[in-house]
Amino acid sequence: MGETYEAAGVSISAGDEAVQRIKDRVRATFRPEVVGDIGGFGGLFAFAKDRYRDPVLVSSTDGVGTKALVAQAAGRFTTIGIDLVAMCVDDIAAQGAEPLFFLDYIAVGRLDPEHIEQLVEGVAQGCQAAGCALIGGEMAEHPGAMEPGEFDLVGFAVGAVERSQIINGARVAAGDHLIGLPSPGLRSNGYSLARRIFFDLAGRHLDDPAWPGADHKLVDELLRPSVVYSPAVNALARAVDVRAVAHITGGGIPGNLSRVLPRQCDAVVTRQAWDSPPIFGEIQRLGEVTDAEMAKVFNLGIGMIAVVPEGDVFRALDVLRSRGHEAVDIGEIVTGDGAVRMIG
Repeated sequence: MGETYEAAGVSISAGDEAVQRIKDRVRATFRPEVVGDIGGFGGLFAFAKDRYRDPVLVSSTDGVGTKALVAQAAGRFTTIGIDLVAMCVDDIAAQGAEPLFFLDYIAVGRLDPEHIEQLVEGVAQGCQAAGCALIGGEMAEHPGAMEPGEFDLVGFAVGAVERSQIINGARVAAGDHLIGLPSPGLRSNGYSLARRIFFDLAGRHLDDPAWPGADHKLVDELLRPSVVYSPAVNALARAVDVRAVAHITGGGIPGNLSRVLPRQCDAVVTRQAWDSPPIFGEIQRLGEVTDAEMAKVFNLGIGMIAVVPEGDVFRALDVLRSRGHEAVDIGEIVTGDGAVRMIG
């Protein structure tokens, strides 16, 4: 009896079973532009050229970082796929693009069809929330490189925007206002620090209360799925003059808002304009983290920021609130040199 792929740790039959398990979830994300079905060597998407005069494709790729380790420890995998989609589609929405299609890549130490099914279930939910089609993906079993139970999750999003409607921050001017879209939790950023504080320093357990007096567990808080903002941001761009959008991920508000500011403008963010979710205060208290470090690492309760003219503030708030986001005016643009100042 000769050596086999199975003996080397790779199960083709498990991969086939996983594909069968996820087919219906993937098909549920299809848009009319999707051509063909699951199983081809590449995903086919018929670009609707009649919708655009001068279209530009916008793409993004991202992962879920060490939030995956929390999911692994908890054995709960149905939500981080939503995080994956949010990280990618909200990046392209920040440039005015509508997400069209999505692909994922899942690497595992040992392929468990149920595990894959749960991960793809979350990806499919995220794609449905974003309105994009999940048209392809890859499952890779890496025995020896990864232990059984270990996994990595990566996504790729492609969208389109009319060239004349690209949002790039070039028209941001003093007097513009900052509209914040709230985030109820950490999204997928800062988990290396959060995990160190909760588990290594404070000795907390996943089944402990999220904070003293909380009515839910720490694991529920840490696995809270990211909000998918792209449909609301796209709607906002159709309704008002959106001059810039910042997706608040790694680097926090200062690190991401500064990316869309012209050199002659500063952003003044009024910290008291919104209430941060309690999880941020708990992290800061347990780890004795400075305000500056918190702002650099975490979103502090704001997942995206849109820059609009002063005259569009009320309309912008109405549009975003009608889409289910309790948006708030959190500051303004002033003359400066491209810095972000957190006050209050």
